[in-house]
Amino acid sequence: MAQTATRSKPSTRGAAKSRRGSAVRGSGGGAFAGESPELLRDYFHEMTLIRRFEERAAQGYTQAKIGGYCHLNLGEEATVVGLMRALRKTDLLFTNYREHGYAIAKGIEPGRVMAELYGRTTGTSKGWGGSMHMFDVEAGLLGGYGIVGGQIPLATGAALAIDYRGGDQVVMCQMGDGTTNIGAFHEALNIAALWKLPVVFVVINNQLGMGTTVERSSAESELYKRAAAYRMHGERVDGTDVLAVRDAATRLVERARSGGGPALLEAVSERLKGHSVVDPAKYRSEEAVEKARQADPVANFRAQLIEAGVLDEDGAAEIERKAQAEADAAVAFADDSPHPDPSTLFDYTYATPVANDSRRLPADPVF
Repeated sequence: MAQTATRSKPSTRGAAKSRRGSAVRGSGGGAFAGESPELLRDYFHEMTLIRRFEERAAQGYTQAKIGGYCHLNLGEEATVVGLMRALRKTDLLFTNYREHGYAIAKGIEPGRVMAELYGRTTGTSKGWGGSMHMFDVEAGLLGGYGIVGGQIPLATGAALAIDYRGGDQVVMCQMGDGTTNIGAFHEALNIAALWKLPVVFVVINNQLGMGTTVERSSAESELYKRAAAYRMHGERVDGTDVLAVRDAATRLVERARSGGGPALLEAVSERLKGHSVVDPAKYRSEEAVEKARQADPVANFRAQLIEAGVLDEDGAAEIERKAQAEADAAVAFADDSPHPDPSTLFDYTYATPVANDSRRLPADPVF
């Protein structure tokens, strides 16, 4: 099947043409020709909000307000926003443990996302899931999975259910580059291709599986080419370009929706920080760190919008102030939300009542 390499410039195709507002045209339009200025500013706001949210999450972790593990989307904001703009509200998303930005971009209020990180009852999973286990049926976010690749069979099963029922939803299954080396990845791609299921697999290639480069862990480092083994369509896109990601994802999602079968999309970006909040990333050279900084999608998009006349410095600063205020408000909401009562610990062990279900807490007597 066709394999497509990275596009260096954003396409002017896609859903944005139908949005409100005059298009950016003529002098200064440049790469944004045909795009709605309002929509471009909206993308910048959402990318900035995710950046500020993740910075506050890192702060909350160092303050011991967030427990367990905490993996951030810093450096991947353009990919997150571009992917989510390709989905309908009714489409389903399965992610790995680096999902805070996806939850926000899928329509979940930042306060509820932060409350989940804080382990509070107002969180998306009532505080029991934490950073790695976001879940919201109404928003179509069906996890957050802490096990590497744990989401892939489930996403493929959801796509089978949609196909079996004759629905028009599409499943997007996000994963990291390291996930492409596990068995479930190959099993899922094989069965999805055999049955032409409505699923788009997205590999977020930040070029490091924890601390190991893709080249040192994968015999085929251009991960989108792995689709060819299953006669599946594969593409690679610049993950730092929100418009390129949006257009590629939209095309593949609508292709799957119309019965064209599954696809594998590889979005290449840089991870600005370590694998998790506690990872100092000492395995990266100074040159690699500087390269990541230069590829910062939020800073670069800001500069491009100003150069194109979509924003001026004051307008960009105002959007940044708004995003910071929203992130701060999310923290305040989480801080003010109650902790779960220990008596509710077993409330969601089973979906329906089970006979002889033990609800003994650790300090309770056995008899």
